[in-house]
Amino acid sequence: MSAETTVMFKQTLEMFVFLAVELTILFLLISYLVGVIQLYIPPEKIKSILSSKHGKGYLIAALLGLITPFCSCSTIPFLKGLLRAQAGFGPMMVFLFASPLLNPIVIALFVATFGLKIAALYFSLAMGVSVIAGFVLEKLGFEKFIKHFDEDKPDRDSSGSSCCSTQKQVSKWRKIWDSSWSDFKVALPYLFIGVLLGSIIHGFVPTDFITKYASEDNLLAIPFAAVVGIPLYVRAVTMIPLSAAFVAKGMGIGAVMAFVIGSAGASLPEVILLKSMFKNQLILAFLLVVLGMAVFTGLVFTFIF
Repeated sequence: MSAETTVMFKQTLEMFVFLAVELTILFLLISYLVGVIQLYIPPEKIKSILSSKHGKGYLIAALLGLITPFCSCSTIPFLKGLLRAQAGFGPMMVFLFASPLLNPIVIALFVATFGLKIAALYFSLAMGVSVIAGFVLEKLGFEKFIKHFDEDKPDRDSSGSSCCSTQKQVSKWRKIWDSSWSDFKVALPYLFIGVLLGSIIHGFVPTDFITKYASEDNLLAIPFAAVVGIPLYVRAVTMIPLSAAFVAKGMGIGAVMAFVIGSAGASLPEVILLKSMFKNQLILAFLLVVLGMAVFTGLVFTFIF
């Protein structure tokens, strides 16, 4: 085995361990947090706030994505909580699109790396396409492609502070944990496959391969970068500083933006995790939206800059 292959195997193993540990912790913590939120905020309230019957629900869902610093995979347990609360389908999809792309860490890194003008344009395009896509998918009736799953959720209780009440409180926290663990066990096979494939691609696909086919002179650079970005699990927080190096190697700004959105908006582990919740038709629609957003954003950046 050559030294280069040994390094690739080492990078793959390191990425696998890192992602497996990180996503397991994030999944359980976020699932538990969502359970606590559901304990104190009735599902009817969440359903009302994120209703698709008025435009406000779509905007609130996008803003919820803006203030949640999640990567694409850790968005999934939060999304499952919204499903349990029977939030509107369109707003839920807006959150799914917006959360990994618009969190405050990503925007701050965009400002620091590319400046305020590019960050503002990226924010506007990602926000706008997310809201429009959620609205269109709702109107086209894609809600029917959500899989049914266990609707059990923590019981809300308004009892006092007696000894019996304390025991009930303990049982509620335990019930939240049991629900979170149950969700994790369902998602675990998908999580393992996604992390394994993403780690292999991460370790064995060199950056030179990407920059070679996504140079400024290549007319197909933007769709190529968008498609290549999806199987590579590269979080936006990692991708944005790295994209400065891509630009220095000759990669066009439009292709960089397409790559950021493709890799952060629809990573392979996330798509595999969604398989536990969505039917194939909805997964395909999700991928097409992210690809469309990536290509559209890339073309706009190429035209303007």
